[in-house]
Amino acid sequence: MVIEIFSFCVTIFFFIVCRWIYKKAKFDLLTPILITPLLLVVLLLVAHIPYGEYRSGTSIITYFLQPATVAFAVPLYQNFQLLRKNIMEMVVSILSGVFIAIVAAYFIGKLMHLNLTLIKSMVPKSITTPIAMDVSNALGGNPTLTAVFVIITALTGITIGPIVVRMLRIRTPIARGVLFGTSAHSAGTSKAFEFGEVEGAMSSISMIIAAIVTLFFAPYLVPVL
Repeated sequence: MVIEIFSFCVTIFFFIVCRWIYKKAKFDLLTPILITPLLLVVLLLVAHIPYGEYRSGTSIITYFLQPATVAFAVPLYQNFQLLRKNIMEMVVSILSGVFIAIVAAYFIGKLMHLNLTLIKSMVPKSITTPIAMDVSNALGGNPTLTAVFVIITALTGITIGPIVVRMLRIRTPIARGVLFGTSAHSAGTSKAFEFGEVEGAMSSISMIIAAIVTLFFAPYLVPVL
């Protein structure tokens, strides 16, 4: 029980400290999503804490992941009129992004000569973790590996996304939001909020639609590929 409580407290502490450093430094590679897990891995190895005990202590954090995702609906409600005005453009963009993400992941895996289980684990990498793991399981992939690919995608998205925005001179808040939400799910949405509330709201709905579309269509699209 002591280790479980310690694991919970140290995880929260590391995240808060890393977030403070990130806000001060404004350097994407110092994002808490990357640095916090690295610090925790080092701690577990040095302190010889079994991962099972650590996971038991932090399971409540995982439990609150889904309600936290739902909370993104608040800024969406506040910008509902803007959403309604641009819904068709957003839906077309999101559907295109989902299709490209699935097809690209599948064929990149094929080009790298990965086994089919690994490829299926990669396919839902661009949607939020809980749904991505369900999609992976439905496809016959490995949900644990999928979670890793989701994190890698998130880190890539929040690192490369701002560069893409600058290079392509994407100035429209809606376009920025769709970009981050469709490609980098919840981490991308957090990054979108750094640009503005409208970007964050549009990223929220993009993330949700992308997850739903992937959940329903990936099991039918992947066998065709």
